Order: sequence, then structure tokens, then C-alpha cells
Amino acid sequence: MNPSIDDDDDGSMNLIHHHHQLVVRGLGEEEIDLEIGPENDVIPALLPRAGSSSADGGGGDDDSKQQLVMVPAADDHDLPSPGGGGGGHQGKRKKRVVKRWREEWADTYKWAYVDVKEGTARIFCSICREYGRKHRRNPYGNEGSRNMQMSALEEHNNSLLHKEALRLQMASKDKIMVEKPVFVKALMSKTAGSIVEAALKRDPHEVEFIQSVQEVVNDLERVISKNPGYVNTMERLLEPERMILFRVPWVDDRGETHVNRGFRVQFNQTLGPCRGGLRFHPSMNLSIAKFLGFGQTLKNALSPYRLGGASGGSDFDPKGKSDNEIMRFCQSFMDELYRFLGPDKDLPSEEMGVGTREMGYLFGQYRRLAGHCQGSFTGPRVNWSGSSLRTEATGYGLVFFAQLILADMNKELKGLRCVVSGSGKIAMHVLEKLIAYGALPITVSDSKGYLVDEDGFDYMKISFLRDIKAQQRSLRDYSKTYARSKYYDEAKPWSERCDVAFPCASQNEIDQSDAISLVNSGCRILVEGSNMPCTPEAVDVLRKANVLTAPSMAAGAGGVVAGELELKECNMNWSPEDFESKLQEAMKQTYQRVLKAASDFGYQKESPE
Repeated sequence: MNPSIDDDDDGSMNLIHHHHQLVVRGLGEEEIDLEIGPENDVIPALLPRAGSSSADGGGGDDDSKQQLVMVPAADDHDLPSPGGGGGGHQGKRKKRVVKRWREEWADTYKWAYVDVKEGTARIFCSICREYGRKHRRNPYGNEGSRNMQMSALEEHNNSLLHKEALRLQMASKDKIMVEKPVFVKALMSKTAGSIVEAALKRDPHEVEFIQSVQEVVNDLERVISKNPGYVNTMERLLEPERMILFRVPWVDDRGETHVNRGFRVQFNQTLGPCRGGLRFHPSMNLSIAKFLGFGQTLKNALSPYRLGGASGGSDFDPKGKSDNEIMRFCQSFMDELYRFLGPDKDLPSEEMGVGTREMGYLFGQYRRLAGHCQGSFTGPRVNWSGSSLRTEATGYGLVFFAQLILADMNKELKGLRCVVSGSGKIAMHVLEKLIAYGALPITVSDSKGYLVDEDGFDYMKISFLRDIKAQQRSLRDYSKTYARSKYYDEAKPWSERCDVAFPCASQNEIDQSDAISLVNSGCRILVEGSNMPCTPEAVDVLRKANVLTAPSMAAGAGGVVAGELELKECNMNWSPEDFESKLQEAMKQTYQRVLKAASDFGYQKESPE
């Protein structure tokens, strides 16, 4: 084997071993190879560049002017001499071993990197910056066998230390954000394209907001092309009237101070005062607040009431927090926000991570600071006004909307297999109403996987699911009680055979592959319970497969209706039957408005269903 020497770049090297050629960035960066085994053991040696007059052993003075040639160890040949001959013996020169941290390992262990600690190259965790468990005799250094090093890597990856560091990194706003590509659909008209282009130019990094804008503009493309004046209207609509960003300091039970970030985006008040949810979740940011506020504006406009849209929340995670910690956070959150709220300005409602307990703390602090209790927050009440079906309204409304769609097709929900994602308030109430209509709901899900019960859920099983969630246990515990059920880790329910799907978990929970699974599983109707549950690629798949989709802006209007019924009619003595009747009538009005708009702009001709 005659090694070739490349003189073009003094800072690079060639690794030559039989037919393999690997390019190394330079000896200035320590690289470690954990995969060199008996089948490809090599002895590396450093040679001075051609034309150098260095003597034996002098080749290590300048790493940037060296050539690394790898020779099979089994051949036991003499290494070439510095002058290019074969006379020098490898025992006469000091060997320097440079091992490589291969790209395939970097792909597998993205959280690992190589650095030097006290003169020794070690493998570090990029999340918590630790290089080994303290009780190990052989932390990640170069010493030790490949198996010992990989064992240490695996042990650290599964350790509580690493998992806690990962959780903190996910909750931190200082973490390195990987830019997500914005999927831009092809638009037929230049006017519609100019709207999306302007939004992209103004907020290029707000992926969720850009996606929601693109989805709406695509749906309204024919409307915009027939009415070019709507372009200016849309440009004004896409800029929120007010964006409030503030610090939320709070103290935990150990007396330590924490700081989170609070958001409130009052998107548009053209039709009336703002209504919209508050979300407490580690992923919350300004882009998500804007996308939720934009969607809420259109959702409220579709409702029978004249309301504006807003949304907000915080990157605070209520999971694992005590009642006192949540109370202190909510009070601190309201200390900043209360001056922007009021019955004629903006009243928040519950969303992900915000329920009865959180709304109680928030409203109590608002009443204390504002000095009055005119109006109230739309959400599940604790000790003040509220109708009997407020918490159920959104979930029940989704099922009412699905029933209206099926009625136009001369069908009904009875006997249909339904797949539901999520296991929160909306998902549980969807299950309840599906059972009441005689449907067969078979799945629920959480962040770890999904649960399927082939016999379908009933009221007793739903009660058991609620107990599991209240105790913060895994849905896996359900399958220990009901033998015909099964829990699938790290999976989604969209591959289960179904007729109707109700995504009720979070935004973008259905991607392109999930949409293909839904089509293959026989799904014909998808009713969006969560805000923007489908990615743009998934929407394209569903449309091409003629899967009828009920958008959350229309199907999810039940919560808006119930909140306004409480505030405007102030009747606290409704029976569940009366309230449900009013909710059904409001959902029917919304459905008819949707049908009329579709008919006016020719959408029904393409899709008779």
C-alpha cells in the first residue's frame, strides 16, 4: 500500500486503510473511535510531510504538518521511513494514537461530545456537561475497552442525573433551538401568496404561527381571489393588537425562587371583547401564543356571539408541583396581567395545563387586585357562578358537530369505531358523548403512548381512567385491570381500524405518516378537537384521500358558546338537559354557517359529502 500525500491543506489529513478513506478535520481536535475491533485493528503512525528534514521522533512537533497513515496491525510490516523508504522499524519511534469519534456514534448519541478534562480526552454529556458517574472506576476516558466505554454511555443516558438535566434543558429558554423548516404550500393566486410571504418576512422563526396563517390562507384562497380587497384586511388581521410579555417570579416549597415567562396576545377586538385560553406548558412561547390567538379569533367569529380572540399562558409546568406552588405562581402571574383584563377587555379561559384549581387561584387574585368581580373568567368554577356543563362543552360540541356531518350523509354515530387521542378534559368528555350516541370509542393516549380497548370504553371504564389520571399514573395501569386492552409505548393510535378520528391532544400531533396510517385504517371523517392537530403535509394526504375534516375553528366552538351563555344569561339553575339543548342549537348554527360559506364559494361541488 503506497500512501498518497495531499499537500493542498496543511490542517487536514487522510486516513488510508485498504479501500477505506476517512477524512479527519485535523489533529487539533481530539477524536475517539469506539468501534475499532479485531477485524479492523490498525496501528496509526505520524509521518512528516514529504520534503521535511525532521529526524525520527521529530515528526510530532507540528501536528498541522503531518500525514497519518493507518497500516493493518496483523501484517506486522515496518512503517515507512520519513524519507519515504521502508527501512525504519516501528519500535524506534514513539507511536501517537488518534482515535475517532465516528459519525454513526454521533448520530446515535446526539447528546454526547468529546472534550479534554485534566489532560485526558473524555466523552461528555452535552446536556448536563458531566463525563461520568462519580462511583465508576472508569469514567468515559480513552482508557478501558470499547464495551466499558459504551456501558458508561448507556448508564449515564439512563441515569436520573441525565434525565433531570434533559428535563431542565427542555424547560429552559436558553437552550439551543433547532430551526424547524417551514413547509410552504403552493398557492394558486398571487394575492394569497403575498399574504403568506409577508407573514414569513415579518416573523420567519415563528413556525407555529406561520403554519396557522398558511392553513387559513389556503382554506380562504377562493374567497380572497374573488374579493381582492380582503388582502389588506388579512394583512391587518395577522398583526395582533397587543402582545404582552412579562416575567413571572415565584417561590417553591423549599424557599427557592424561580422565574418563568408569561404571555398574553390580544389578537383582535373588532367584533367585541377578547376571549381565549391560558396554557401552562414548558413548550409555551410567543409563536404558540400568537397561533392560538389567531385561531381563537376566527373560532369566536364563527360562534353565534360577537367576540374577539386572545390567547396566552406561560412556560411553567404544573406537573409535579404542589398546590401551594401552583397558587403562588398563579398569583404572581395575575399580578402582572390583571390590568389588561376585564369584562369589556379580555377574560381568559382554561386550556392545556389550566383547570379548575388554576382558574380558581387566578380569579381570586384578579378579584383581590381589581377590587371588584364584574364578570368572571370563563372556565370551570370552584365557588362562584357557573353552569353545570361548562367543562364538558368543548368535548360534547365536537361530538355534536360530528353527528351533524353524519346526519347530512344519512348516517349516524351508532356502531362506528372511533379513535380518540389525548386523555385530558376534552378527550374524556368526547368519550362520554360518543358512548351516549352508541359509538364505540376504543383509544386514548398520553405523552408516552396510547391505550386501545377492543371492547370499547364504557362509563365505568371512563371513571377508572379518570382515577388513573387524577393519581398521575400511567395509562398502562388500565391494561392490568382489563385483559382485552393493550398499551403501546412510544406510539400513536392512528393505525387502529376506525371510522371517525378525534385528535384531542396537541398541535401537530398528526404528521404525514400518521395521516397515511389513518387513511389505511379506514378513517373517513376527522374531527379536530385540539388546535391545528395536523401538519401541512398531513392535511394534503387527508384531502387527496377524500377524508372529510371538521376544522377545530368550527367544531371546537362549544367552549366559547358555554362561556358566553354563562356570562350573558347568568342563569345558574339550568339542568344538564337545558344546557345541552342550548349547546346543540349553537353548534347547529355554527355548522350551518360553515355549510353556507362552503356553498357560496363552490367547495361543495368538489366534495358532495
